[in-house]
Parts: sequence; C-alpha cells; structure tokens
Amino acid sequence: MRILYAASEVYPFAVSGGLGDVAGSLPKAIRKRMHACRVVMPLYGDIKPELRAQMKYVTNFSVSVAWRTQYCGVFEMTHNGVVHYFLDNEYYFKRPGLYGFYDDGERFAFFSRAILEMLRHIDFEPEIINCNDWQTALVPVYLNLFYRGERKFRDIKTVLTIHNIQYQGKYGLEMVGDVLGLPAGATPIVEYDGCVNYMKGGIDQCNMITTVSPSYAREILDPWYAHGLDRILKVRQFKLCGILNGIDTEVYDPDNDPAVRYPYSAENVEAKKENKKSLQQELGLPQDEDRMLLVMVTRLVSHKGLDLVKYICEDLLQKDIQLAVLGSGDYLYEEFFEEMRKRHPDRMAFVKGFIPDLARRFYAGGDAFLMPSKSEPCGLAQMVALRYGTIPVVRSTGGLKDSILDLGDESGEGNGFTFQSYNAHDMQGAVERALEKYADKDAWRHIVAHGMRCDFSWKRSAAEYIALYKKILEK
Repeated sequence: MRILYAASEVYPFAVSGGLGDVAGSLPKAIRKRMHACRVVMPLYGDIKPELRAQMKYVTNFSVSVAWRTQYCGVFEMTHNGVVHYFLDNEYYFKRPGLYGFYDDGERFAFFSRAILEMLRHIDFEPEIINCNDWQTALVPVYLNLFYRGERKFRDIKTVLTIHNIQYQGKYGLEMVGDVLGLPAGATPIVEYDGCVNYMKGGIDQCNMITTVSPSYAREILDPWYAHGLDRILKVRQFKLCGILNGIDTEVYDPDNDPAVRYPYSAENVEAKKENKKSLQQELGLPQDEDRMLLVMVTRLVSHKGLDLVKYICEDLLQKDIQLAVLGSGDYLYEEFFEEMRKRHPDRMAFVKGFIPDLARRFYAGGDAFLMPSKSEPCGLAQMVALRYGTIPVVRSTGGLKDSILDLGDESGEGNGFTFQSYNAHDMQGAVERALEKYADKDAWRHIVAHGMRCDFSWKRSAAEYIALYKKILEK
C-alpha cells in the first residue's frame, strides 16, 4: 500500500503535543511492515537549521485560497527511512510557534489544499491519505469537491484521525467564500451549529474516522466528551473506530537515553534508585530513598485533573511522599504549585515550563506518575512512564483506561493504580494504595520490572492501522 500521512506537526521537526510524537513514529512503524508511507507537514520557520540544511528543493506551484492564489514550495528529506515533504509558504509558516495566530483558519485551509496540489507535481500517488485533527480535516472536503474527476485522485481513500476533539477549527461562515472557496451549495458540508467547523467537514467527507484509543471512540459519542460533535458522530458512527497509540521504544529507552544519568533496564532496575537520588538533588529535595517520589509531567490545564491535585495537595504532602511537578499552562495552577513549593520545600518541587531532557529525568527518577485526567484521548505519558519503570496512578478514562490496568485486578496483569470517579478523594485513595505497595520494596521491584516489560511499541497499533487501510481499499 501507499499511504500519505498528513499532519501539522511531526517529531523531530516541530512538536507541540502527542500528534507530533505519533506522526513521527507511526509512519516509521508502517514502513517497517513493508508499506510505502510518506509524511507531509508545513515548513515552519522554527524547524532547526541543522534539519533544514538536509532538505532538498523539489518543485513549486500555486494554490487557490478562495479568490487568491498563493505560492507553495516543496522540500523533501528522508528521516529514519521515511520520506518527508515540507510545504513552504513564508507568509503562512515562517513565524515563531505553530498555532495560535489570527489567521490559523486560512493557514491550514491553504495547507490542506496544498497537500492535494502537491500530488500533481511529485512522483508519489497514495492510495490512502491519513489526515490528523482539524488542521488537515479539509483534505477530504477538497478532494471530493475539486479533485475526484482526475485519474490520479479518483480512487484515493481518506482517514481522519481525531487526537483531541476539543480543537475543531471553528470560524465564522464568512470563511466559506473568503478563504475556503467552496462552490455554491457546498456550505452545509462544513457548517455546524451556525459556524464553519473544519473537523465536522472532515468527519462528513472522509472514508473512515479513527481516534487514538478504543475508549475515546466510545466516549466522544457522549456530549460530556464530544464538545458538541456528538450529533454528527452518531450519524457517522458506522465509520468510527479507535486504535490505541503507541510510543517509539527506541526514542524512549532508559538503557540508551542520553538524558538519563544512570542507564537501566527491566533486568537491572536497581540503577533506577540512582536516578531518583540524582533527580532529588537536582530539584533540591532531600535524598530519601524510603519516601515515594510522585512525579507529574503535564500541561497545567484543568482537563488534566489539576483541580483534584489542588484540592488534596496539602493532605498528600502530609504523607510519606515527595511531589515533583514539571509543566506550564494556566496561571492559576502555576501560582498554586509555586506556593506549595515555597511552603513545603522538603516535600514539593515545581519547575515551570517544559524541558525535554528534564522530563526524561522525571520519568527515570520518579517512583510513581500521577495522571488524574478529566479526559484523555490516548495519553502517551503513562506509557513513557511505564517504559521508565515509574508506575502510573491514573483516572480510568480514554486511553488511560485502555493502557493501565489496576494492580488489584484478578488477572494479575495490572501495571498501575486506577480510580474511576472524577473525585479528589478517590484519587487520593489510589495514591495511598500505591504508597502501601511501595512500602514493600521487593514487591515494588517486581511491579517496576513488570511495568517496564509492558509492550506499548507501535507493533500492534501499526498492524491495526494497516488492517484498517486494507479494509477501506477493499471497499
């Protein structure tokens, strides 16, 4: 098969979240299974010069953006065996950062149409285009409206993967004529609740919709999780499925991670203790092996469950626990964790921002990893934490439910501690159960080794995507 994977961010070129990690690892896993999978993304100004220097110019062409035309250049680079295409327009993409600009709607309408225009000028004819989130959700719309009449586009199938349904690309109806350039009568394709909704258009026009975990695929049919899109998803439920994401186990490997000061593996978990001591020293915490180090690496926003942490933080810090938090986001939470750090300097550490190497040391040095999300489409942090032997304490929702099984489960396959209700004291109960297990050092060592052996690589997930692609092509 020939697959084009279209994403607004791709590791290691430009990353702001889980989409970038997935776009950087899933195509590589698909290619290893002997399928042609290429990637296309914008050529952002923030891409590091050393990566930019490896790209070669391919071609250029014009792209219609409603009543205007815009230049688009194509650059190419092979990374980890996967061909990557970079679409260049300095007006749209030579800016600091990826998103959050007043004209994001126009930028990614251009990108979506440019992806299809590119196929007229390169030597790759995909059978499947896998789009991701609202930034490329217009690809199926444009494909069906403008390109189906041409031979090379006639049989292309499209998949839309929803990584987080909260972000939909919602704009005023004036965008239909001024930016999207849709023909008369096509407005209902992208109209939803009185506005233009890019994701709704993609849901309506694609051949298959995937989400990043089976539980999230079920949850987004419920208004509580769907952010208004439950009605269209119920109508299109026949083409909705969930495939749990994986992680790149070569990138996340505590035995070969340059950010980890003392390499270790499931066969040598004792070295993890040295990473804990090193992290405690780096954070200014007492080097206490007997006190459980509970860590969080997270965006400081409400849906990550931080109001639960805020509610019981004082109670947690009265127990035999140190809490270390790395992240940035809402001012309310940044100020709260900074205040707690000042009040409990021997129990609490807080580092504002996101520092990738420090995040790896959090994973390597922590004993347990707290992730009490209100909603979590997939979550990669809990998988990374287990890869580094840091045992997750999570709320059972979305991908957390699909990847973390409670250690009290009768199957004996548990790999973490879970709680069901979105309730601070239920979360506290899960932390206390972890603390009880941690007191038995031999039992905890076994839990850590078992957790590190859990397979969250892309092997299974890539096989499921390939099976899905084949099913679509057979239709």
